[in-house]
Amino acid sequence: MSNSKLRISNIEISKRFFSLYLLIFALWACQSDQKEWKIYGGNKTANHYSSLHEIDTSNVAQLAIAWEYHTGDAQEKTQIQVNPIIVDGILFGVSPKLKLFAVDAASGKEKWVFNPIDTSTGAKGRGYFSMNVCRGVTWYSDHGKDARIFYSAGPSLFCIDAETGKPVTSFGDSGRLDLHNDLDREVKNLYVASTTPGIIFKDLIIIGTRVAEDAAAAPGHIRAYDVHTGKLRWIFHTIPQPGEEGFNTWEDKEAYRHIGGANAWAGFSMDEEKGIVFAPIGSASYDFYGGKRIGQDLFANCVLALNAATGKRLWHFQTVHHDIWDRDLPTAPVLVNITKDGKKIEALAQVTKSGFIFLLDRATGKPVYPVTETKVPIETELVGEQPWPTQPIPDFPKPFVRQLLTEQGLNHLVPDSSYQDIKKRWAVTKHDHLFTPPSREGTVIFPGFDGGAEWGGPSFDPSTGILYVNASEMAWILTMVDVNKKAVPGSQEKNIVAGKRIYTTTCMACHGAERQGSGNNPTLLDIHKKYTETQFMDLVTSGRRMMPAFKQLSEGEKTALASFILDNKAKQEQAFVAPVKEQDPYFSMPYGATGYNKFLTREGYPAIDTPWGTLNAINLNTGKVEWKTTLGDYPELKAKGIHSGTENYGGSAVTAGGLLFIAATSDKKFRAFNKRTGQLLWEVDLPAAGYATPAVYEKNGHQYIVIACGGGKLGKASADSYLAFALSNKK
Repeated sequence: MSNSKLRISNIEISKRFFSLYLLIFALWACQSDQKEWKIYGGNKTANHYSSLHEIDTSNVAQLAIAWEYHTGDAQEKTQIQVNPIIVDGILFGVSPKLKLFAVDAASGKEKWVFNPIDTSTGAKGRGYFSMNVCRGVTWYSDHGKDARIFYSAGPSLFCIDAETGKPVTSFGDSGRLDLHNDLDREVKNLYVASTTPGIIFKDLIIIGTRVAEDAAAAPGHIRAYDVHTGKLRWIFHTIPQPGEEGFNTWEDKEAYRHIGGANAWAGFSMDEEKGIVFAPIGSASYDFYGGKRIGQDLFANCVLALNAATGKRLWHFQTVHHDIWDRDLPTAPVLVNITKDGKKIEALAQVTKSGFIFLLDRATGKPVYPVTETKVPIETELVGEQPWPTQPIPDFPKPFVRQLLTEQGLNHLVPDSSYQDIKKRWAVTKHDHLFTPPSREGTVIFPGFDGGAEWGGPSFDPSTGILYVNASEMAWILTMVDVNKKAVPGSQEKNIVAGKRIYTTTCMACHGAERQGSGNNPTLLDIHKKYTETQFMDLVTSGRRMMPAFKQLSEGEKTALASFILDNKAKQEQAFVAPVKEQDPYFSMPYGATGYNKFLTREGYPAIDTPWGTLNAINLNTGKVEWKTTLGDYPELKAKGIHSGTENYGGSAVTAGGLLFIAATSDKKFRAFNKRTGQLLWEVDLPAAGYATPAVYEKNGHQYIVIACGGGKLGKASADSYLAFALSNKK
C-alpha cells in the first residue's frame, strides 16, 4: 500500500479533531445540568438541550402521563407560558394568577405555594396582576446553601426561600423590589413588569423588563441587583444618556428623558466563563411612528453584550435600524460553536421575527458571515417620520420563513368568493417589501408581529450544530390614522368627545378602531355588561391580564373614557374635566394604529397560503436546511389530508436521545420528532394548548418531560395544569 493511501492530510486531522471537540464540549456543557433543568431554557447558553437519553427514538411511543398538577386558578383567557425549572428533585412553576409553587418532580405532589397578592402593596382587592404572563423563574444558591427563587409578578421582583416558599425578608423591602425604581427616571405611573426571568452571575441577578408599547412607555434599562440584599449594583441605559456610547444616534438630544422601550423583555443568555451576558433588545416607543425619535435609535433592536459583573458595554449589533414595525428581538441569542473554513468559531445565533438568523462572533459581535446594509423603501406620507435608508440583511443562513406576500401567495384553499375578497383587500395595501413603512392605506407585516421566531426561542444541539426553530407565518395589516389630540381651543369638550379621543390614543392599537378587538386582544363592545364605572376605572388604573395599567391618565380622562366605552349616555353629555398638568409632548403622537389586525379570510383562516406554522432544522455549519415540516393542524383540514400548520407559541427541547419535543400549537398536541429526520414519532392530546417550552429532567433514575398546559391564546380555552410524561413501564 502506498504512503499516499496511509497519509491523512492536516485538514482531515483538523476536521476529526474538531468533531471530537464538539462532542467533548457538548458533554461538558451539559454535564452539570444533565439530570435537572435548573435554568430557564435549560442552561445559560439558552440552547434547550438535555443530554438525557433514556427516552429515545426507539421507545418514545411508550410515553405516558406520570403526573398532573392543577394550580386551581385558571380563568377565562388566562395563560401559562412557563418553562419550569427542576432543582434538587423539586419543580418550580408559576400559575395563571402568578402564584409561585413547588412540587415533587417525580409525583407532582405539592410542597408549597406563594401568593404574591397577599404581600404585594397595591394588589389587594384588584383581582390579580396586570399582564398575567410569566415565563419562568430564577434559582440561586450559595454553594448549595441559602437557596432562593427570584420571580416577577407585575412590577414586583420577589425573592422567595426555595425550601419554605416564604419571602426572604433581608432582600429589598421584605423580600420584594418594585421594578419602577432605579430606572434613573420617574416612571411610577407607567407600566413596568417582567415576564421573562432574570439570569444569575455570581451574586447578581440581572433583570430585564416589559414596558408599554404605546408612546407613554418607561425605558427598558437593564439592571443588576445583589441577590442577598436587593441593592442595585449596576444599570445599563438601553436608551443612552449624554456622554454614553450611542447617544448621538438619537437626533433629538432630549429624547432620552421621554422615549421608552428598548427593553430586554425576552430574557438573557450568558457565557459564564467569560463573564458576558447577552441581551436581545426590543424596539423603542412608539412602535409604529418614529417622528419623536429620529435616528438609528441605539440600543433598540440590538444584540447587546455586557460585562456581567459591571454592566459595561462590550459590543452591540443592531438588527433593525429605527424600527417602525415592532420587530423586537423575541428571544435570547443562543450560544453556539460552529465551523467556518475548517475553523472553530465561538458564536451566537440570534433568530428574529422576520425569519433572519444573525450569526455573530461571541467575543466581538462581528458577523460570522456577511451582513449587507441594503437600501429599503423610505417613502412615507406620515409627517415627521424619517425611515432609515438601509437595513442589515444577513447573507447566510437564508431566512427560514417567507418574507413577502404576493398575489400567488394568497390562500387558495377557500372558496373563490373568499379568495377574491382577500385578493381585493391585499391589492389596496402596501406589500412590496419587508421594510415598507407604515401607511394610512395599510401595510402588510409579513411575517407578522408575533414572528417568524417568537419568545419560545430555538433549540440547539451542540453535538451536531443543528438549530431547531419553530415559526409562525401570519400576515397582519398595519393601518395608521390621524389622531385628534386636543379639543378645539376655547370650546367646552364633552366626555363623549374626549372619551373617543383618549380611546384613539390609548386603546385603539390593541382593541381596534371600532372596539371590535384585534390580535389577541378582546372586543370591548359588550364590556358594559361586565363592569360598572367604578370597576372599569379601577381596571384602567391597575391593569389586568393582557392589559397594562394606565396610571398616567387623570381621573377626568378615565371618566371620559369610561363614558365612551361603557356607553353611559348621561356621563357622555357632561363636560370633560381636563387634567391640570399638560401631557408630555413626547407622549402625544400625530398618528396611531387601528390595532393588531391579522389578515384573515372570511372563514377565519390566514389569508396566506400554507404553511401557517413550521418546524425547521438548520445546520449552522453549512447553512443547509436539514429538514422542514409543518407544525400543528386544523382538524377540519387534516381530515382532508391538508397539513397546514398553525400559529405557535412556546419553544422546543432537544435531547441526546435523538428527540425534539414541542407543544406550542393551537391543536392542543404535544409532539416528539426524530431530530435527525423530522419524522413525527409521538403525539398526545393535552388538556389545553401548551403555549410554553417543555423541560426535561431525571429523578430517581427516570427521565421526565413536563409541559405547562394553559391555553388562553388563539381563542382556545384556558386551563391550569402541568403535565409530566415518562416511559409507561418506569413511571
